[in-house]
Parts: sequence; C-alpha cells; structure tokens
Amino acid sequence: MEGSRGKKEFYSIWLLLAGFCGAAVMVLTLCHSYSAGLPPNIGRKLTEEEREEVIERNSGLIDYVCLSPNADFPRKDEIKKLTIHHMAGDLTLEGLGETFSHRDRRASSNYAIDSEGRVALYVEECNRAWTSGSRENDHQAVTIEVANDETGGQWHVSDKAYETLIALCADICERNGIRELCFTGDAKGNLTLHKMFYSETECPGPYLESRMEDMADAVNRCLEESLKKFWEGRKANEAN
Repeated sequence: MEGSRGKKEFYSIWLLLAGFCGAAVMVLTLCHSYSAGLPPNIGRKLTEEEREEVIERNSGLIDYVCLSPNADFPRKDEIKKLTIHHMAGDLTLEGLGETFSHRDRRASSNYAIDSEGRVALYVEECNRAWTSGSRENDHQAVTIEVANDETGGQWHVSDKAYETLIALCADICERNGIRELCFTGDAKGNLTLHKMFYSETECPGPYLESRMEDMADAVNRCLEESLKKFWEGRKANEAN
C-alpha cells in the first residue's frame, strides 16, 4: 500500500511539473511570436536616419520619437477622427515614452504634447495605439495625450501645449484628408474625447473639454488657409 501510494504521489508531482513546463513553453512561444510580429524599429533607439524616416511618414512637428510595442500593426481602418486625452500630470515626453515602452503597461498613444509644446510620437499614424479603451475608435482615430500644468481641478494645460495641439491636429487632418473637424459633444463627431469611450474617466478634464469647439474652429481656419494657399499656388503655376 505504501509503495502504491508513493507511486501515485510521484506521478501526480510529475504531471504537475509537466503541466507547468507546458504552460511555460506556451507563454514563451506566444511572447516570441508577438515579438517576431513587431516592426524592426520597435523597442530600441533609432538611428538618426531611421528617426528622420519615421518623422517623414508622420508629422513634421515631432521633437521626440520612442516607438511603443503596445499597438496593432497596422491599424485596420483609415484615419477618420482625432481623440484627445490628458496625461493627468505634468509628465515629460521621455517619461511617458518610458511608461509606454513596457508591454505589461498595455497602453500607448500616437502622439503626446508636453507643457513646453514639444511633440512626441509613440505609435506611428499607420498603426493603432492602445489609448481610448475602444478598439473600434482607436483603429479610426489618431490619439493625442496632453500634459497638464495643473493637477486636479480643471486639469488645465499650458498655452504652449494648447497652441501646439491646434497645430498638430491641423497637420494630421491635412495629411489624412480630413477636410473639417467637428466637435458634437458625443462620439458622433470626428473630434472626440477619451471619456466618450470609457465611462470610468473624465479624461481629458474640464479645461480641454471646454475648449474643444474653439479648437475645432481654429483647426478649420488652418485647413481653409492651407487650401487657399494650395489653389493660389496652383493658379500661379498654371499662369506660368
């Protein structure tokens, strides 16, 4: 009896170890497959040439590049909208990039703007960032995080950050064929807020939410001016 019991215990321990090893192999395989599916410029410092190529494919306003693995490559829909977020703090672009570089964080954004008005790229526009808690939205939206120069309260952002936000939105719209930005106060517009897709947040805070209609108007003026310059240049070329 003792011998039989010992064999059963031995086999039970062996089966547990075998199951654990099998699970470990599966996890390692999945991790390897995920890593193998990442673009080669993810998770490492870019050369100057690579950095310039990335900026050329995205916004010329970019000051800092740190490409996050937390994304879908590529996005599954064309860019149709912008979704605004806040950092819930006065973070640096480098600090936020470090956060987004960790896979277990499972978060990222396409762009961010710090309180000095500097712009970072974490996920290229052709890819879907993990930002809004809505897969459908993030496959259609370019997402932008904005630093706060006030913690809590209105979650205020600096004038430099706000001005850069307008310029960046206009640039994104122009390059992606969005002719007009419209804030409707809900998810039906093409200028949207994080809180519209995730009920447990007030992001991007009262201050930015109160400025959305003004921001859309400012972006649309930029787009109209750009279009006007385009047609003036075309007419001048035709005249020559």
